[in-house]
Amino acid sequence: MSATPEHAISNRRELANAIRALSMDAVQKAKNGHPGMPMGMADLAQVLWSDYLRHNPGNPQWFNRDRFVISNGHGSMLLYSLLHLSGYDLSMDEIKNLRQLHSKTPGHPEYGITPGIETTTGPLGQGIANAVGMAIAERAMASRFNREGHEVIDHFTYVFAGDGCLMEGISHEACSLAGTLGLGKLIMFYDDNGISIDGKVEGWFTDDTPKRFEAYGWHVIANVDGHSADAVGKAIAEARSVHAKPSLICCKTVIGYGAPKLAGTHTAHGAALGEEEITAARDYLGWKHPPFVIPPEIYAGWDAKTKGAENEQQWNTKMAAYRQQYPDLAAELERRINGDLPADWDEKSQAFIRDVAAKGETMATRKASQAALNGYGPLLPELIGGSADLTGSNNTNWSDSQAISATEPDGNYIYFGVREFAMSAILNGLARHGGFIPYGGTFLVFSDYARSAVRMSALIPAHSIFVYTHDSIGLGEDGPTHQPIEHLASLRMIPNMVLWRPCDIVESAVAWKAAIERSDGPSSLIFTRQGLACQPRDDKAISDIARGGYVLSESDGATPDAIIIATGSEVGVAMEAQKLLGDKGISTRVVSMPCTQVFDSQSADYREAVLPSAVSKRVAVEAGVTDYWLKYVGLNGAVVGINRFGESAPGDTVMEHFGFTGANVAKTTTELVARGSKTT
Repeated sequence: MSATPEHAISNRRELANAIRALSMDAVQKAKNGHPGMPMGMADLAQVLWSDYLRHNPGNPQWFNRDRFVISNGHGSMLLYSLLHLSGYDLSMDEIKNLRQLHSKTPGHPEYGITPGIETTTGPLGQGIANAVGMAIAERAMASRFNREGHEVIDHFTYVFAGDGCLMEGISHEACSLAGTLGLGKLIMFYDDNGISIDGKVEGWFTDDTPKRFEAYGWHVIANVDGHSADAVGKAIAEARSVHAKPSLICCKTVIGYGAPKLAGTHTAHGAALGEEEITAARDYLGWKHPPFVIPPEIYAGWDAKTKGAENEQQWNTKMAAYRQQYPDLAAELERRINGDLPADWDEKSQAFIRDVAAKGETMATRKASQAALNGYGPLLPELIGGSADLTGSNNTNWSDSQAISATEPDGNYIYFGVREFAMSAILNGLARHGGFIPYGGTFLVFSDYARSAVRMSALIPAHSIFVYTHDSIGLGEDGPTHQPIEHLASLRMIPNMVLWRPCDIVESAVAWKAAIERSDGPSSLIFTRQGLACQPRDDKAISDIARGGYVLSESDGATPDAIIIATGSEVGVAMEAQKLLGDKGISTRVVSMPCTQVFDSQSADYREAVLPSAVSKRVAVEAGVTDYWLKYVGLNGAVVGINRFGESAPGDTVMEHFGFTGANVAKTTTELVARGSKTT
């Protein structure tokens, strides 16, 4: 592709200076923000967006668009400027409202707030991993759907990243995997300006970045002048020509380029430049226009609406020919692009649940999870998953799992290696790309490694499914380093995260179905190492599992003396306690609550029917911290939980040691009924 722009204006630096001016002015008006990165990377962005990026401002969701992610999301004004100038629905008033309440220009880019934003970024490095997920998705879909002469899936993923992104450990995890998988349509621009918040990075970041990425298996283009349009254009063209490796373009830039006193300093990173410096920068850059004024010829030079519409129309024409030649493939592709589940999904998934309920097998819920994958996987070609080097323990593979590799892109299983953080952020990128429902597994205790990406999945929101096994002290001999204590409560407290902790094979099947159907956010599925009996249920109880909490068992038809609420492996303990209490003449109701968030979203009438306010004596049982359950049992209730680290011993021994037995729960309930409150 020629480096000569096809726009009405030929002065590239003027086009780039429009980004610099908007960034300076918007940050100054907001009185805070990050002008340095947008000013430094403006020339890179101008070449990429003017000459290479395929997108359509009139339809930001056009599926075959190139994906563009800024991992160094603090430089949001770069992206907002690009979107505004090229013709997206982002007005100058919104630019002026940078970082203000309810504006479309928040401090860091947020998907769903601003048209054209691909993913939410800000925590450094995660945008890189999101981009890796997008590139995996593009290649897998292209391999699945493209046919000779009908390349209907064909787009690049571009990502901007800075020193901070590459210092973060997630960049090592994600970029190592990207090289191993040979993601040739992933191109990253490294903003090598030598500056971070604390000053010159030479005091704390002296990595040989090109050699590092070469060791990962990337194609590396080093020492590119990031302020030379010709050099940048040649580098992009070279990167696009390399099909077997992802590419890193190392760009030497000046942070805050154009600010005479502050360019090249850490001061330009995260603070408004000040009126005096902005005036001087205007003189230095030759930008003679007042704040927030863009001349018509500059808008004309940036306008991508016509070209974008043409790009999409060309693709629509390709799709029409593809649809005629391969009608079944085209229908399947369009279903997945639209995010629709197969027409027979509900019928067949419900039939699977009824089948496992009828069989009533005893097994660890991690095995029940695998059984659900074997039941649902054949129905869902969009299901793509993996594990962070724990496949045999997480049971995240299933009978038709096919590994994705550099030479076999048309698979549905990713061996992520010991990369919990990158795995989770890659899932978010897969979800944001579209066409897939991604899941990934590790031990529950290691959700700590991935916490920020899990939180980001809920914020984006991304349809990611996190599979966490070995869910409590019940895992046994590996001891307290591997036994989660606070993790269930911690994950439940993430806004927009839905957590399921099923008690048997039936609840596991329902939990997977709910996670697959929940398209507006992530789900965490929590499974045991130890075997659990299948609980007896009638049809109503099976149906009510999907409501998050339900009456599993009544000791008699009268109003119970107490209610025992339990999740996961402790539901069986509650059932044992109910029998022991019944022998003493104490009537109890056992409520299984696999998902508190879904239960809390039910109608007041339903919640009252399950947990009637007339029954104030309540005991919650869960092998985790106790405070979370006070909202269900009240200050006068009791919680059988654990508020300390565990012990190394066989699982049954550890559970008994900490009181997770039918006898102890019965004792606690008896004391509560007799005397009042108790928390253990």
